[in-house]
Amino acid sequence: MPLYKTITPNSQTTVKIWKIEESYDDLMQDMTLKPETLKRVLGMKSELHQRGFLCVRKLLAEFGYDDHDLFYDDNGKPHLKDGKQISITHSFIFAGVIISDGIVGIDIEKHRDKITVIAHKFVDYEADYLDKSSSCYIKKLTAIWCVKESLYKLFAVPGLSFKDCLLVIPFELIDEETKAWVDYKDKKYPYNIHFLEFEGFTCAYAAE
Repeated sequence: MPLYKTITPNSQTTVKIWKIEESYDDLMQDMTLKPETLKRVLGMKSELHQRGFLCVRKLLAEFGYDDHDLFYDDNGKPHLKDGKQISITHSFIFAGVIISDGIVGIDIEKHRDKITVIAHKFVDYEADYLDKSSSCYIKKLTAIWCVKESLYKLFAVPGLSFKDCLLVIPFELIDEETKAWVDYKDKKYPYNIHFLEFEGFTCAYAAE
């Protein structure tokens, strides 16, 4: 399938999302990869993960880049050679890339009941406004996770606690945006976060 969705939150920032329907063989056809990237793909045990990884390269092409324009630092954070800021995500049948002049983060997650099992690991302040009996509970939990994951990628401090350092203020799913804070070393960093739902998934993205 071609590009699924393009979002332009401002003149410096673009989000592109790909729905992964191609086979691994179809994606590999005509794909130009650096040797180290090819080695990484071939070493992946999950074909779904391989396809998600390759669709990120498809998204790069939509932006006018290829695999040679992308590199990773020692913490695994992606960068572009031209200095533009990038963040990457893929989950099951969707992949997403955000590129901007400023620092960014993006995450896509599937709505799954199992998120309730790990909620205690990333929810603290947010528990005060979450209603476990609500039909939207799973969707809200997923949105909170996506917001925090996008902030974690943006802030790029290894080991930052989702539960203790990332706070999401009350929001409604219909709003498709919220405010969140990174509380780090006695200083608070506020961010406006956008999110959206599609086909049983949530995507959140943050930009400085």
